[in-house]
Formats: sequence, C-alpha cells, structure tokens
Amino acid sequence: MNGLRDAWRHAPTQRRVWALAAPMILSNLSVPLVALVDTAVVGHLPHAHQLGAAAVGGSLYTLLVWTFGFLRMGTTGFAAQACGRGDGGALRQVLAQGLLLALALALLGALLVAPLLPLGLGLMQPGVELGALAHEYLYIRLFGLPAALASYALIGWLLGTQNARAPLAMLLTTNLLNVALVVAFVLGLDWGVAGAARASVLAEWSGALLGLYLARRRLGEYAGRADWAALRRWASWQALLTVNRDIFLRTLALQSVFLLITVQGTRLGDATVAANALLLNGLLLTAHALDGLAHALEALCGHAIGARDRLALRRGLWVAGGWSLLASLAFAVLFLLGGEWFVDLQTDIAEVRAIAHAHLPFLAALPLLAVWSYLLDGLFIGATRAREMRDAMLLALLLALPLAWQLREQGNAGLWLAFLAFMALRGLTLGASAWRIARRGDWFASP
Repeated sequence: MNGLRDAWRHAPTQRRVWALAAPMILSNLSVPLVALVDTAVVGHLPHAHQLGAAAVGGSLYTLLVWTFGFLRMGTTGFAAQACGRGDGGALRQVLAQGLLLALALALLGALLVAPLLPLGLGLMQPGVELGALAHEYLYIRLFGLPAALASYALIGWLLGTQNARAPLAMLLTTNLLNVALVVAFVLGLDWGVAGAARASVLAEWSGALLGLYLARRRLGEYAGRADWAALRRWASWQALLTVNRDIFLRTLALQSVFLLITVQGTRLGDATVAANALLLNGLLLTAHALDGLAHALEALCGHAIGARDRLALRRGLWVAGGWSLLASLAFAVLFLLGGEWFVDLQTDIAEVRAIAHAHLPFLAALPLLAVWSYLLDGLFIGATRAREMRDAMLLALLLALPLAWQLREQGNAGLWLAFLAFMALRGLTLGASAWRIARRGDWFASP
C-alpha cells in the first residue's frame, strides 16, 4: 500500500501519464464515435438490412485491420525502448521496418479477402440483400487498407517516442473527415451503404499522409543514422517479427471472438445482429477510452525498461491502473443510467431498439471486467513480451469456448454471458503471467 500511495502522490508521474493518456483518449474516442456516426446515419435509412450490411461489412473489415494491429503494438514497444536509450538510429530503423511491413501486409490482406469473403458471408448466413450490400461495402473499404496499416505503424512509433499529440492529430483528421464525408455521401448524395465505405477510404488516406509528415518532423529531434544495409539482413528483423508474430496470434484469437459474436448474432436474425452492433459500439467507446491509459503505460513502461528505471516502471503502472479503474466505473454507471438513450441515438428501428435495450445490463458489466486486460496489455506491449500476451489470450479463449457451447441454447443472452466470461478470463490470465514475471524479477531481462 505504501508503494501505491507513493506512486499516486508522485506529481511528475501523474503529469507524464496524462501528457500521454489525455491526447490518446481524445484520439481513441474519435474512433468509436465514427462508428457511431456511421451507424446513426445508416441506421436512419428505411431498412434493417442496410444497417445490418454496414455492421457485417464493418465487422469483417475491422477483423482484417485489427488482425494486423501488431503493427502498432510491436512498433510502440521497440520505439519506446530505443527512446529510453537515446538511440536515434534504432528509432529510424523501427519506423522504416514498420512502414515496410504495413505495405506488404496490406497487399497480402487484399489478396486474401477475395477468396475468403464468400466463405465468411456464408458462415453468417445473411439474407440476400444484406449479403450483397455487405460484399460491396467491404470491397470498397479495401482501397483504404494500405493507409490504415501504415497509420498503425506511424501511431505506434510516434507514441513510442513519447509524442501523443501527433497520433491525436492523425486520428482526429481521419475520423472528423470521415464524419463529414459519410453525412455528405449517404444523406447528401444518397449513395447509401457504399457512400459510408467511400468516406472511410478517403479519410484513412488523409490520416496516413499527415502521419508521414509528423513522423518526419519528429525524427529531426533525434540524432543518429539508421543502418539501412541492415534491413537486408534477417537478424535485424528477427526481434520485431517475433514480437509481431506473437501479437498477431493473440489478436487473431481476440478477433475470432468478435467474429463469432457477429456470426451467431446473424444466425439469430437481422435485427439481432444490428442490435449487437449497437451494443458493441458501446464496448468500442469504453475500450478506446481505457486504451488511452494503456497506451500511456506502453510508452512509459517501454521507456523505463530502456532506461532500466524500476521505480518509474512501478509508479507508471500504479498511476495508470488507478485511473483505469475509476474510468471503468464511470462507464458502467453511464451505460446503466443512459444506455437506452445511447441505443436510441443510433437507430429508430423499433425491433432493433427493443433487443438492444434488453441486453444493456451486459454492456454495463463489460467495463468492470475488461479494464484489467486493457491495462495489462499496455504493460506487456511496453516490455515487448508478446509471447506471454499470446499464451494468456489463447488460454482465456480455450477456457471460454466450452462455456459458450453450453450457453448456445440461451440465444443472445447466452452469447453475451459467454463474452463477459471471456473478457474476465483475459484479465485473470494476463494478471497471473505478470505476477510470475514480477516474482522472478524479470521485467528488465531480455524477453
């Protein structure tokens, strides 16, 4: 308790946490707000299958993009540790490697979607109209994939250099532009679901180009020269690719859970999958806000490990953890008291509203169960301990699947109960792994 009290009262740590967290919370909140605007605009079109198509197409695109989320997470840890060492050459190499990986993976992802999309839609068993619109939406979104993945690498690198304002500028530019364009394209030009997809593509490219400019400016603050010849040697890529591989497997397991929710919800009917999409927007809102504190912890922990400062590592963890708990309590109260307004804001389809209202207690419970996994992810990412993150995620998934099977006859309520159990297990397995590492005194050892 003395360590907690000392950390909480340490003003410099509080300032460092919020100097990083506040811009990231603002920028992260803009991401689900765009989803909310897309849903609200499409949700006020006359047919439920239009909202369902945007939900299904958006879920598949999000699955594809978030599968490559290791580009941000892996880049943050290595950049933060290089920044802690004051190694400008390593910072340049990490940025170049992140961008090259982004371009290669965007090409690979686009090539994989063509044969896999019919399979994915077939598993969901959508109606004919919903399936056709979802297919069109996703193919349009693929034009923005290179920009989306490059933005991941740029945001991760900028955050690792202790600069949260640049990612804020990138994400606000992307998301505010998307809001304006989706209103113009869907309502003004009457382009329907395809208009929402086109708006997202243009916004993603705008954010990526701004990120390249901001990263170039940031590099000017660090002396050093990258060893460009090293990029042709496997040894210079091995550490980054190993971490990214493990984060990829961890993220793939996580995204499979969200895909299963969409698949099972679609089988329960168009109105159910639309209602679940509205509720998951609440989870996105919560996750992106709490991730702002987790992102701050990534940068602070990585910097502390690079500088070999045990006290800074402990203080950053306690302060970010305390604020994360308070924020999760606030979100739980928000969804309990204002959940119906939150749902009604997104759609005026009575059947969808009724299903979403009935499941609001599950949404209110989510922040309290999920906050621990978000926080501990930040610790493991900053320490570039991706293997432990991967193992914890796979264990949580293996433990949750039998429960989900047992609850399958309970309909949508059973689906949400299984999801809550999975989120709780994520936090427990990560916490156990962190405790083992701390007990051995290994946070400063090479992963």
